[in-house]
Amino acid sequence: MNLTGKLLISMPGISDNAFDNTVVFLCSHNAEGAMGLIINKATPDVSLGDLLGQLEIKASHETKAQAVLYGGPVELKRGFVLHSRDYVSKVKTLDIAPWVGMTATLDVLEDIGAGQGPDEALVMLGYAGWGAGQLESEIAQNGWLTADATQDLVFNTPFDQQWGRALESIGVAALNLSAEAGHA
Repeated sequence: MNLTGKLLISMPGISDNAFDNTVVFLCSHNAEGAMGLIINKATPDVSLGDLLGQLEIKASHETKAQAVLYGGPVELKRGFVLHSRDYVSKVKTLDIAPWVGMTATLDVLEDIGAGQGPDEALVMLGYAGWGAGQLESEIAQNGWLTADATQDLVFNTPFDQQWGRALESIGVAALNLSAEAGHA
């Protein structure tokens, strides 16, 4: 099973509160583990303008108001940009799917600040990570549902609607979910 480029949708009662009602975009998933970015939780105290200011990068007025997301509980000072594929870093961009890439180098923030970045971008601090077999185990224990990711859901759906819309994309109503796993 390779879930790279897919969404993880947290189930009610997930054991880690950091993932309560979250949608995670999986950037990488293989036999060694998985790495993803939470796409629906804004950091309460940091805007993109604040972040760029701390890095001494000039920013346009529109850029300053953009939210910075809580990408996950691992390495909270490390930044990631999930973005449309119209942009490729001069240093390194991870190609995830035909419509999305991920860049974790400073040049993407410099380009965003200068108005030369990707057309669509989510800037995050931190990431979510799983060791070998850990994610598969959490899915089997009813911690996560999986769904196909779409450009509209990832980049154009308001953060507070992404969890419900991700569930709807697989035909599940949030009110019908239970924290209890069933086993036959």
